[in-house]
Amino acid sequence: MTPIVLPIHHGFNFRDLGGYHTKAGQTVRAHRLLRSGRLNELSAADLQYLADYGLQTVVDFRSPQERADAPDRVPTATQDVFDPVFPTDETKVTADAEQERHTELAKDPLAGFRSMVSTYASLVVQPSAKKAYRQFFDVLLAAGDDGATLFHCSAGKDRTGMGAVYLLTALGVDSITIRQDYLASNLYLVAEGQRMVDEVIEAGGSPALQASYRSLGGVANEYLDSAIYTIDREYGSLPHYLKTELQLSDAQRRDLRALYLK
Repeated sequence: MTPIVLPIHHGFNFRDLGGYHTKAGQTVRAHRLLRSGRLNELSAADLQYLADYGLQTVVDFRSPQERADAPDRVPTATQDVFDPVFPTDETKVTADAEQERHTELAKDPLAGFRSMVSTYASLVVQPSAKKAYRQFFDVLLAAGDDGATLFHCSAGKDRTGMGAVYLLTALGVDSITIRQDYLASNLYLVAEGQRMVDEVIEAGGSPALQASYRSLGGVANEYLDSAIYTIDREYGSLPHYLKTELQLSDAQRRDLRALYLK
């Protein structure tokens, strides 16, 4: 099915996971689970729309520095949960390390692609990521029987994308639908991705650097495949990963389905 896209005018990649079908024949409830990019640019009208939509809780997967640089704007009385996927020290990249990375991206048009493949592989094994996604499930389990929880990172595609993969898997949605939801970010990040590339062009960046930034600005089957392959190799399967690494019990999966499916 086509994702439910929210008409947010000063943000991007805002979607409702409602309407997806599970393998057991149930459907994800609308106005309950939202995913998006950053919230710092939301207008007063956007905030009112989200309040009227039923938003009650926001889960922010960004790093401490990202959150400090671009604080969330949320409707009044909305709970804003800081849940960083990456540890604090990983946000403090030295100038030399940043220059070295930039030089590599500028020399090799596939450097950005390889960086994303590597990032997804490491993402699923990092203790900080496991802790963050466990907290994400705790927030969802503690939510009431109505109102919406929104989870986001900066672009709403990688950290948010994996959060959606874990959540939809726990709810019993099939892998094809989950992949389609993951890849749909590309449809809603065209303008943001082009903005990144335009900045590179204006700064005199090489064609290789432009190509790398295109890879960094979107999602790809290979990125998700890297995460799933790593999970299968290290932990046996995605359902087993949820149970053993994110400590999501069978009873908690039943509770999630009672809360978010119809």
